[in-house]
Amino acid sequence: MNIAELYKLYLKHPTICTDTRKITEGCMFFALKGPNFNGNAFAVDALKKGAAYAIIDEASYNSGEQTILTNDALVTLQQLATYHREQLNIPVIAIVGSNGKTTTKELITSVLSQQYVVHATPGNFNNHIGLPLTLLQLQASHQIAIIEMGANHIGENAVLCEIAKPSLGVITNNGKDHLEGFGSIEGVAQSNSELYYYLLKHNGLAFVNAHDEWLMRMASRLSNKKTYAGNHANRNIHADYMAMAGSINPEIRFQIEGKQSPIVSVLTGDYNYDNIMAAVAFGLHFNVSDELIKEGIESYVPSNNRSQIIRKEHNTIFLDAYNANPSSMEAALRNFAQSQVKNKVAVLGDMFELGAYEAAEHAQMITLASSLNIDEIILVGKAFQAQNKHGAIKSFDTTEETKAYIQSRNYTGAHFFIKGSRGMRLETLLDCIS
Repeated sequence: MNIAELYKLYLKHPTICTDTRKITEGCMFFALKGPNFNGNAFAVDALKKGAAYAIIDEASYNSGEQTILTNDALVTLQQLATYHREQLNIPVIAIVGSNGKTTTKELITSVLSQQYVVHATPGNFNNHIGLPLTLLQLQASHQIAIIEMGANHIGENAVLCEIAKPSLGVITNNGKDHLEGFGSIEGVAQSNSELYYYLLKHNGLAFVNAHDEWLMRMASRLSNKKTYAGNHANRNIHADYMAMAGSINPEIRFQIEGKQSPIVSVLTGDYNYDNIMAAVAFGLHFNVSDELIKEGIESYVPSNNRSQIIRKEHNTIFLDAYNANPSSMEAALRNFAQSQVKNKVAVLGDMFELGAYEAAEHAQMITLASSLNIDEIILVGKAFQAQNKHGAIKSFDTTEETKAYIQSRNYTGAHFFIKGSRGMRLETLLDCIS
C-alpha cells in the first residue's frame, strides 16, 4: 500500500494512536518501536480495543485485512504526515532554538489565535514522533500551523523540516543545550541553521532577532527575511518590526513602534522580551490588529513550570523548572539577581546532557551565582555537589534532601528562584514552601 492509498484510509479514520492504552474507536494504530518495547506486539490488542487499522513493520504480526505491513512504521507515519501537510495550503511556522522555543510557540499562538484558527504543537510533541503526530492533527478548518522542533544532534532539524515543510520560521537563539549530542555550541548553531537552509532552499520567510549578532550572521545569506528588535534604553537597533520597552523587570512593559497603546506582559527579562517580540513580529506580518496583538500578549500566562510566578502565603516563587542548560540558567539567574525584590534565594538544580562540559559548566554557574546580588544559593544534584569546593555553598545530592532543608528553615518573605533540568523535578519543592 502506498502513501496515497494509506491517506485515503486516514481521511476516514483521522485519529492516530501509538499507545494501546489510549486506543479510541476507529483510530489508526502505528506500531512504533523503542529501546524497551515493540509496538508490533500490541497490534492485535489495538484492533481488539477498536482500532480500525494497525500499521506494522514485522510480517510475523500480520493478522489479516486490518493490519497493514510496511517497511518501517515510523517512516510511514512521517510520510503520511508530510503528505497530509502538502494537501493543506496554509502557512506552517517552524520554531527551533536552544532556549525559549515553547514560550515563543505559545506567545505566537496566543497572538495569531486572536484572528486566525491556529493549530500548534501540543506540549512537547516536537521530535521525530511528536512532530508527525502534530501535523496529522491539522484539519481543513485550520488557517495557520505553528510547529516546534526539538533536536539533540546535528541533522535532526533538517529531517524535521523535510517532514513539516515549513514556509516560515524562527530560531530563538543558540545556547549550550544538549552539548552531549551536539558536541559544542558551534554544533548547536549548525543544527539550528538547518532551518535557515531549508527556508533558503524553498524560498521560505525567516524571522530574525536583530539583537542577536550570531543569528544575524547566520541569516546573512537569506534574501527573504524579516528582522525584529525588542529595544530599550540599554539596547536599541533598527529592524523591520520594533518595540521600545519601558521596563523588563519585574514585568515587561513596551510599545510597538508607531503605536500608542502600551502592552504589559507578566513575563520578565530580556530573554522573554525577545520571545514576545517574535510573537509581535508574526502578528504584524499576518496583519493582526494592534488591539488583538495586545490582547494576545497580555492574556498569555505561563504554565507547566515555565517562567511561572507563584505567590504563596508567606513567600513568592519564580518557577522555571521545566528544563535547564547553562545559557538559559545564566539568563534567568541574572534577571532574578537584577530584580528589586528582597531576600532572594536561588535554588539551582543539575543541568543534564552536557557530556564532557558537565564539570566546567556547573563550576562556572556556581562562580556566576556567587558573584550576583543573591542572598542565598542552594545547589541541588551530584554535578553541582561535585563542583561545590570546600562546601562554600549549601548543596544537596537530591531534591528530597533539599525539601527537608527548606522546611527546616521556615522561610518568610523570601523570593525563590527555582531552575534545573527536568529530571531533577524541582517543581516538587513547591510543596515545602509556604
